[in-house]
Amino acid sequence: MGDEARVAGGPRPGWRFEAIGTQWAIDTHEPLTDDERAAVLVMIDEFDREWSRFREDSTVSALASGGSRPLPADAEAMFAIYADLDAATGGAVNPLVGVSLEALGYDRSYSLRQSAPVNAPADWRRVVSIDDGALTLSQPALIDVGAIGKGRLVDLVLDHLEGQKQGALTVDAGGDVRCSGVRERIGLEHPYDPTRIIGVVDLEDAALCASATNRRAWGDGLHHVLDARTGVSVRTVAATWAVAPTAMVADAAATALFFEGGAELAYRWGVEWVRMTTVGRVEWSPGFGTERCRAELFT
Repeated sequence: MGDEARVAGGPRPGWRFEAIGTQWAIDTHEPLTDDERAAVLVMIDEFDREWSRFREDSTVSALASGGSRPLPADAEAMFAIYADLDAATGGAVNPLVGVSLEALGYDRSYSLRQSAPVNAPADWRRVVSIDDGALTLSQPALIDVGAIGKGRLVDLVLDHLEGQKQGALTVDAGGDVRCSGVRERIGLEHPYDPTRIIGVVDLEDAALCASATNRRAWGDGLHHVLDARTGVSVRTVAATWAVAPTAMVADAAATALFFEGGAELAYRWGVEWVRMTTVGRVEWSPGFGTERCRAELFT
């Protein structure tokens, strides 16, 4: 989930393509070979086949009615992050929010037809279990890993390419960015005016992820950032940005920052952040804009 854009710097040459419904940009010191590109596309497709609720052939879709499936490689790491998110936000962030999103129209067919809000199961950790190499749902439920999934995939792609290529490397999946061996200057897009930025971040050997209510928005103020306790779109925060060593942690923090407890969780994780409320107020962490996180806000 991202709304930032690189405004300067970065390794070249680059590869641009579309996958899992978003635009990707992978910049490397030397061009990727056809085989290296093919391997990246396979990795993305395999992740999507496990975690996409929009694919009929995915593990998530197969589990929607309950039961067990072979454990995806990323499941333990991702559900551990969700446990932290759940605890920190008082249950506002929950991996079983898929049914809540579908109720508001963000479903497999993108109907965008709203029905009554549906809250996610508050006891999701009793519903979801990992044991003996299997991922099990004890009752019908729909997993949605949108709070961290794209960040996790960015990490997987970058870690894979680091083992293949030497030198500067940047992976950008729709604005969720992680770079290695290079400094990127990234603009933070204004959530109410995409022609403006509210600041810039110099990113080096780190990740920057964002989330905003002007992306994946429809109807009367509906968007993809929901409170799992109510099934209703968040109304108080317009956009968040988080800087962390990995994109999964940055993505998770960017989601948490829409809720009470998000800032405290970011502090515990060592994440620097900035957010804009729906009334236009800009807030940021104490280390944002310092040597620890080189940045400048235009406030």
